[in-house]
Amino acid sequence: MHKFSFLLLPCLLFFGNLFAQVDSTTSVRSVQDTTVVHPMKVRSDSAIRADSIARAIRRHRRDSLRRDSLRRDTLARHDSARASVRHDSVVPAAQPVTVASPVTPAPVKEQGPPAMVYWMRVLSINPYFNFFGKWVPQPFEPHKVDSKDSLFYLLVGILFYFALIRIFFEKYYSNLMTLFFRVSLRQQQIREQVLQTPLPSLLLNILFILTGGLYACFLLHYSQWGADINFWLLYVDCIAGLAILYLGKFVILKFCGWVLNISRATDTYIFVVFLVNKMLGIFLLPFLIVITFSSPEVREIVITISFVMIFAFLVYRVIAAYRPVRNEIKLPPFYFFSYICAFEIAPLLLIYKVLLTYLGKV
Repeated sequence: MHKFSFLLLPCLLFFGNLFAQVDSTTSVRSVQDTTVVHPMKVRSDSAIRADSIARAIRRHRRDSLRRDSLRRDTLARHDSARASVRHDSVVPAAQPVTVASPVTPAPVKEQGPPAMVYWMRVLSINPYFNFFGKWVPQPFEPHKVDSKDSLFYLLVGILFYFALIRIFFEKYYSNLMTLFFRVSLRQQQIREQVLQTPLPSLLLNILFILTGGLYACFLLHYSQWGADINFWLLYVDCIAGLAILYLGKFVILKFCGWVLNISRATDTYIFVVFLVNKMLGIFLLPFLIVITFSSPEVREIVITISFVMIFAFLVYRVIAAYRPVRNEIKLPPFYFFSYICAFEIAPLLLIYKVLLTYLGKV
């Protein structure tokens, strides 16, 4: 037993040393593996930092080179401007030349990040645009709307009004046309039929007031007297003036016929006057449409033609009224001409004078 115990002890020592060496070699290998991995990682991070630093240095050098080139360009430009000023200042006294002083860039407050300060400097030395200078006011005229929608609806309303009269009082309208153009020999009978229907006569007189007032408003609005007055206010004034004129004429003629006991003659004259007015209100409608929606050149031509038509209607009224009035009373032509001048021409001239005075004050 003692012999085996002596043999067992060396065996245990031998195997213990063997296992210790195996453990040491495995630990050394694991340490070597760790030392191999970690230096590679350190090397890669350092390379990335070195590359970023190199890029930053190259960017900084590029920006500094750009700033230096820009500074040299501005100095060269200022030097050339000064040289041109010196060259232009040496001019003979016989040829005076005014040279504009070079535009000095406005001072820029260097506040904010470097990139913003840099761009503000670049904008301040721009030779074409004064970004940091004082603003200059630009005068302008307000836009005037030249819309004719309201006139369009007004003309449509007048035409619709005339169409209703034409449809509901067709017989009266045909008798009126027959009496005006004298296409029938039964003048007295047609006249009595027309006098028996006062409602369409009143409606056509209103049509004459509307169209005649619009025509007078156009004449004043497109002239130098009423160009600055509101169109609708001027239209209302023209309608009121025309209505007061013919209403006053009607009252005066009725009163004179009653006082002088010539009521039949005055009634005949009133009938002829308002007959011509009704027809004039109808024939003015196409002229109003063309005047409203035409160019100035065409408008002048149409207004001239309308003047000729109105003058022809007035002459027709004088001729048509003279014969029936002379049949009622013994009236010489001179007295009739005096009446025409006193009651037809003089009121128109007076209204024209008053209207010019009123428009001049406005």
